[in-house]
Amino acid sequence: MEQHRMGWLRKSQHCLFLNLQKSRILDTPSSGRTFPTFNPATCVKICDVEEGDKEDVDNAVKAAKAAGQRGSPWRRMDVSSRGKLLHMLADLVERDRVLLATLETLDTGKPFLQSFFIDLDGSIKTLRYYAGWTDKIQGKTMHVDESFVCLTKHEPVGVCGAIIPWNFPLLMFMWKIAPALSCGNTIVIKPAEQTPLTALHVGSLIKEAGFPPGVVNIIPGFGPTAGAAIASHMDIDKVAFTGSTEVGQLIKEAAAKSNLKRVTLELGGKNPCIVFADCDLQMAVEETQRGAFYNQGQCCTAASRVFVEETIYDEFVRRSVENAKKIVMGDPLDPQTSHGPQIDQQQFDKIMDLIESGKNEGARLEYGGAAVGEKSLFIQPTIFSEVKDHMRIAKEEIFGPVQCILSFKSQRKAVQRANSTQYGLVSAVFTTSMDKALSVSAALDTGTVWINCYNNLHVQIPFGGCKMSGNGRELGEYALAEYTEVKAMIIKLSETL
Repeated sequence: MEQHRMGWLRKSQHCLFLNLQKSRILDTPSSGRTFPTFNPATCVKICDVEEGDKEDVDNAVKAAKAAGQRGSPWRRMDVSSRGKLLHMLADLVERDRVLLATLETLDTGKPFLQSFFIDLDGSIKTLRYYAGWTDKIQGKTMHVDESFVCLTKHEPVGVCGAIIPWNFPLLMFMWKIAPALSCGNTIVIKPAEQTPLTALHVGSLIKEAGFPPGVVNIIPGFGPTAGAAIASHMDIDKVAFTGSTEVGQLIKEAAAKSNLKRVTLELGGKNPCIVFADCDLQMAVEETQRGAFYNQGQCCTAASRVFVEETIYDEFVRRSVENAKKIVMGDPLDPQTSHGPQIDQQQFDKIMDLIESGKNEGARLEYGGAAVGEKSLFIQPTIFSEVKDHMRIAKEEIFGPVQCILSFKSQRKAVQRANSTQYGLVSAVFTTSMDKALSVSAALDTGTVWINCYNNLHVQIPFGGCKMSGNGRELGEYALAEYTEVKAMIIKLSETL
């Protein structure tokens, strides 16, 4: 069945998209090596992908630098035409929406309906949003005195590097390229080695849309080779990374030791939800559980610490278990499926180890906690109650379908415990009191706070964390500042009236 589905792909989805000079695709990497990509739902190989390494990154950077130099077609292009190209790419993504959603599901294991309605919808909206910004990136004038005219210009940073994760491959691809291209930069991007297929297909759409050669370069490969080459490259002016905190630290170090390139990082999280007794209880149960189990828990925003006020704790746990029983596991291409496999064996083993630690450290396993099948990557949605702050499942990022429910008595103590982590990505508050919602959200040390909702991400709203969850912002107008340099120009007037 898998071979029948993917036979066409083995002949078409295996090349690099880099050095697009003379409108051709360089599809033979310097290493001559390939690596396989697998369907996590079946553990069957989909196809082999050409592996890029340092030499390919060098070639891509040369192409990107040439494409972005003054006098090039990309730099001479009218800014509205730049927006038109992004709209054209959005049109092509919309045209190939079913194909891209299918590729995303086959490569990641996420349910098809999530790929189609959330990942593809978000990708298209991101392209169209930043297409609208291309002719609205403006400087300012400042009054000093009558002898000077002072103004600022927002110019492209230059060659941008991007390294994206495997949990939302297409969406993260768009989050990186759309603001970078809107501001007039060129880009070299490395998709995760586990999930390169949608990036490669979009590479063909970028060429079809008519972007000048060298503006976008896609290098499938591995972190220690291609990723490290991007982070340390002397001719890359800025790097954006989404992934683990540990790798983010390595990227920031490499950037500092090379050319002090700009770095934006969107990293891990151990995200708290605080559920007060006056909340809409069923809504809080559904939203926190969606936050914990969405994409099989493989989200940096996962709601993995749920603090519930003591007076409603037992009922919250009971309803959470009942709600989890409705989750449908199975073939991600089946429209009835709402829960797929983990991405690979390494992640599977890490999650199962943390589940075992929860049992051993005294948390109460309320639901799930087991693998499904002997040779599969499926893990049951798992709920622990009676979780204490010192337990591993309450401290470490699990990145799997595990919901940890803790209890609290006082508002002050709940906020203190919620902030007692090295991470600061997102949080949520559930209450019908607006005073309580605003005071608690102001006290939470996270880049985003959701009130009576969870995982509500919109392209217009900035997203990013603090502490060891990263720095900088993606999405919204705020992301434009990450991809532009501000130049001040001071003009001395020869005479004044």
